[in-house]
Amino acid sequence: MPGSLTTVVLPLTAIYAVFLAWYGGSAKPLSREEIDGYLARLRESTASHPGEASLADVERLLEGDDGREFVMQNLIRYRQKALYPAGHHYDDDSASAADRRYGKAILPYLLRYGNVPVFIARRSGRFVEPDGAERWNVVAMVRYRSRRDFLRFAVAITRDGATMHKWAAIETTQIFPVQPIVSLVFVRGAVGVLLALIGALLA
Repeated sequence: MPGSLTTVVLPLTAIYAVFLAWYGGSAKPLSREEIDGYLARLRESTASHPGEASLADVERLLEGDDGREFVMQNLIRYRQKALYPAGHHYDDDSASAADRRYGKAILPYLLRYGNVPVFIARRSGRFVEPDGAERWNVVAMVRYRSRRDFLRFAVAITRDGATMHKWAAIETTQIFPVQPIVSLVFVRGAVGVLLALIGALLA
C-alpha cells in the first residue's frame, strides 16, 4: 500500500486537483472596470456582421454576474451554402464544412479558459412546430467557467478571425444562457470516477 500511495494515489490525486482548478466554476463577479475593458476590446476586435452579438447584447448577458459557471444554449440554422467575405475561398463551400472550420479554430480557446461543449445534436425530425417558428438545424450547449471566461474566449476568437467561419455557415441563430434545473451531466464526478478506476487498475 505505501508503494501504491506514492506511485498511484498521490499522482492521480494531484491530477484531479489540477483538473478541478482548471475546470473551476466559482470566481469573483466581474467588476465594472473589467466589463468596460472587455467591451472596449470587443469593440476593437469584433468583425462587422449583421448576426454578430452587439455590445448591448454582451452587456445584457453580464447583468447580475455572480462569477459562477453557466451554460449557453445555441439554436442554429445553417445556410444552403457557406457565404464567406470577398477574398476568402474554400474548395468545400458547404455550410457544414465552414462550421467544422469554426469548431476546429475555437476548440483550443474553449479549453484554454475551462469552457467545454456538453451537448451537440442535429435535428432529426418534426413534432410540435407553431406556424412561423424557426426551423433550427442544430442545438448546442456549451459550459462556460464564468462570464469572465466567456469574454476572454470571445475576445480571443474575434481577434483570431475564427468568427468568419461561424457567420459563413450560419444563416440565423438564437443564443441565451440557461440554468440547469435537472442535469445528469456530472463532469467533476465523471473525471473523479475515471481517475479512481485508473488508480484501481494500476494498484
